[in-house]
Amino acid sequence: MAVEIRIINQSSHPLPSYATEGSSGMDLRAHLASACQLQPMERKLIPTGLFIELPEGYEAQIRPRSGLAIKQGITCLNSPGTIDQDYRGEIKIILVNLSGQEQVIEPGDRIAQMVIQKVEKADWMLTTDISVTERNEGGFGHTGKK
Repeated sequence: MAVEIRIINQSSHPLPSYATEGSSGMDLRAHLASACQLQPMERKLIPTGLFIELPEGYEAQIRPRSGLAIKQGITCLNSPGTIDQDYRGEIKIILVNLSGQEQVIEPGDRIAQMVIQKVEKADWMLTTDISVTERNEGGFGHTGKK
């Protein structure tokens, strides 16, 4: 069952949509007046022209598109980015070029994907001890490589 989300689209591009029946994310497009150059290791904030009103208890997550990452070295910073339920500004995507060559973002290019998620709120329970596990304090790389 789908959740209804109010959306304003100030771009000339179609609304975000699922590419396939099994897709989790909807592609977001660049709302640009002209092509944008992204130099190696440069990051830019790219507008989408979209404004959303999420229902209470939901968030939108912004994630990289795998094709852009592997083919052009373009990914999203602050990933996954979180759009909180009470944010009403334009959705903008922080892109970075991790390749060794200039990359070009054209108006209408699919630049990221958005996943809608239900959010659980936490209530802290102050205590003096927590349970012990097999891993316990083992940190990064603790479980090995294989």
